[in-house]
Amino acid sequence: MRSRFLLTALLALLLAAPALAADRLVLATTTSTANTGLLDVLLPAFTKQSGVTVHYIPVGTGKALAIAKRCDADVVIVHAPELEKRFVADGYGVDRKPLMHNYFVLVGPPGDPAQVKQAGSVREALKRIAQAQAPFLSRGDNSGTQVKELALWKAAGIKPDWPAYREAGRGMGPTLTMADELKAYTISDIATYRKYQSTGRIQLAILADQQDLLKNLYSVILVNPAKCPKAKAGQARAFEKFLLSPQGQKIIGDFKADGKRLFWPAHPAK
Repeated sequence: MRSRFLLTALLALLLAAPALAADRLVLATTTSTANTGLLDVLLPAFTKQSGVTVHYIPVGTGKALAIAKRCDADVVIVHAPELEKRFVADGYGVDRKPLMHNYFVLVGPPGDPAQVKQAGSVREALKRIAQAQAPFLSRGDNSGTQVKELALWKAAGIKPDWPAYREAGRGMGPTLTMADELKAYTISDIATYRKYQSTGRIQLAILADQQDLLKNLYSVILVNPAKCPKAKAGQARAFEKFLLSPQGQKIIGDFKADGKRLFWPAHPAK
């Protein structure tokens, strides 16, 4: 009797498996959407509306796009425009849409030994760090943040190669923690910085922010089913539609840490 019951139960699970798989979406995304807690608000709202569960993989943008190229994701949310354009041009992504933005910030020890707070621009701030050969911690993980950081050094006309310039090879949260311990400067997205600073995990201070050069654009991109036949194109499109809907955009705009907004929706309600 027991063996018949177990066999029946196993058969029921096998029959249910395709349905369960059909209602499960894989999102490859930048760490900032996870570290801040934004996904903990967005994804349940989508699941409640659609019945589709979203499993997310939080990594740097470069790794997120690599995961999608291996056909191990159905949709991506990333923040490195040049990498995104290449991903779409190579045929791996379709229907790239602006989702939201915030800003990158230059942060460092409160004492500011390189005196970058007085700099008139982030370019000048980076020049002061280089001239002082002050400790600087890079993500070093081909993330959107590292791509932006390297672009900023290039804009400042500087090659960051002094001994105190180091790479963490980690996500944004661990990089901020390491920079705090090392009393180093680093580039962070404002959302992850505010989340970590508001919870007392770091003492780093913002030294440059709210500049056009520091704007941080996020996009949502569907994985191309022509390249990845098993990609759940219908569910991915429904997820994108939700993110860009008034409901999804309102959730993004209303999300805060310590009373401060972390992201600005691309399509705010008028």
